[in-house]
Amino acid sequence: MNIFRLVGDISHLLAIIILLLKIWKTRSCAGISGKSQILFAVVYTTRYLDLLTTYISAYNTFMKVVFIAASYATVYLMYLKFKATYDHNHDTFRIEFLIIPAVALALLINHDFTVLEVLWTFSIYLESVAILPQLFLVSKTGEAESITSHYLFALGSYRALYLLNWIYRYYFEDHYDLIAIVAGVVQTVLYCDFFYLYITKVLKGKKLQLPA
Repeated sequence: MNIFRLVGDISHLLAIIILLLKIWKTRSCAGISGKSQILFAVVYTTRYLDLLTTYISAYNTFMKVVFIAASYATVYLMYLKFKATYDHNHDTFRIEFLIIPAVALALLINHDFTVLEVLWTFSIYLESVAILPQLFLVSKTGEAESITSHYLFALGSYRALYLLNWIYRYYFEDHYDLIAIVAGVVQTVLYCDFFYLYITKVLKGKKLQLPA
């Protein structure tokens, strides 16, 4: 554990809280991609199966359970409780084009060809692109609500901070995971345009708009 991972985890948790509060308080999931939320649920489920086999710490277990539970709670709110407010017409990204390559890569490039390790690797690859349906939805609708923008910024910050975590661990612990680092770089790059627009527009009180 180091400061970058801790703050990254807090940023990740904050993103989830922002999203759930947004949906619950407005009684609406407008502007949120259900497909991205499904992908995140798949990511956390396949990544944290080690909860059944390995105990690391109370903190680690708590965070894993929270991420899994929150991802399914979000999917429930979007597809069942507030289904009428879900924007099916704009949330049209073909997620199979993300899942299938992630499966193929996990089978080909992994640290160890075991079920849990391949599933963990799959989750790393899939998470790096899971935000694409959300960014695609924002680009199709032309803009994002401020609260949705805050959610995306917190989520993107979590991955950027995890990159700093890997740099720290490389220099001070002589440890690195090339798969996680490369996937983290890809994910952070996908957020770059959004980060720029968030800083130059949202923080100045303007609406965020992504180019179509």
